[in-house]
Amino acid sequence: QVQLVESGGGLVQPGGSLRLSCAASEITLDDYAIGWFRQAPGKEREGVSCISRGDGGTYYADSVKGRFTISRDNAKNTVYLQMNSLKPEDTAVYYCAAGLALEFKCVEAFGYYWGQGTQVTVSS
Repeated sequence: QVQLVESGGGLVQPGGSLRLSCAASEITLDDYAIGWFRQAPGKEREGVSCISRGDGGTYYADSVKGRFTISRDNAKNTVYLQMNSLKPEDTAVYYCAAGLALEFKCVEAFGYYWGQGTQVTVSS
């Protein structure tokens, strides 16, 4: 059974950093485009960042450009989201997703496999 497992969430002060991890079993993440999505209370799930297969082209939502970095470690079958200069508005449950179509558009509908999510809370 395919599983994506996110980790690394937590409580952090504004301006702080967290690194989220998305580890997979039963699939090779490098065979898929991978996306990070987030959902805040009362809001729709939104695409934060996606990384393509192969050349590893990346996409970032305007709200996180310059602060977040998505990367792969194929040896560990893991994708990371490094989050720096965190703001209270970054507070949400963060999900990773795998899907071939995510490299064309970083949207929820193109995610095929999903993790269970990890909570990120930015607060003083």
